[in-house]
Parts: sequence; structure tokens; C-alpha cells
Amino acid sequence: MIRVFILCLVVIAAACGPVHTAERFVSVIEDLPLMDGLVENENAAVTFETAGGRIAEAEARGNVGPDSALKFYQSVLPQLGWTQLEAGLFQRDGERLKLVIEGDGKAGAVVGFSLSPRGK
Repeated sequence: MIRVFILCLVVIAAACGPVHTAERFVSVIEDLPLMDGLVENENAAVTFETAGGRIAEAEARGNVGPDSALKFYQSVLPQLGWTQLEAGLFQRDGERLKLVIEGDGKAGAVVGFSLSPRGK
């Protein structure tokens, strides 16, 4: 009986597929996960509030491929309520999040995060 229960748990876990978990978040966008392998440049982070909403900019880099970084955020952000409008551009409630992902010439990536109020 216990073997059947364990087998059921294994089958359910396999059917769910990989789950991305992030223990770290971008410092100025508290609900935006930082992909494993990326390190935020906190000196480049800025944030302020306007009458129209918050504006925040951040940058992270690491030894991850630009395609891997894009796939990570395309997978994780919808789970957090973001809707993808186009590659690297997401929308949630009254905000837009733009990701600019580039190779840094050292087999890694630089990811720029830009959060702003959604334009009308």
C-alpha cells in the first residue's frame, strides 16, 4: 500500500513539470524574482513614486545565456500575474515591465529591468 502511495506521488510530481523557485528578488521590485546565476548591481538600482505610479530600474548580470534568461522570465512572470505583450514586455494591473536581455561578451547575460506605469 505504501509503495502505491509513493508511486502516485512520483507520478504527480513528474506530471507537474519543473517548477521555478526563486529565493532572491530584485531589490527595487520586491515581487520580481532574480534568476539563479544572476547577481544584481544594486548601485544601478533606482526607484521613485510618481502621481501615475512607481518607476523602478534595475540591472543584473551573470553567467547565464540570454535565451535562458528570457525563457526563465517568460515562464515565471505569468505565474505572478504578468501578461506577456511581446518578447521582453509584460503588463500587470497598472504597470508595465520591460526586460532588456543582452549577451555581455563573456558567455553571460546582462538583464535590465524597467518598471513603469502603464501608458494609456
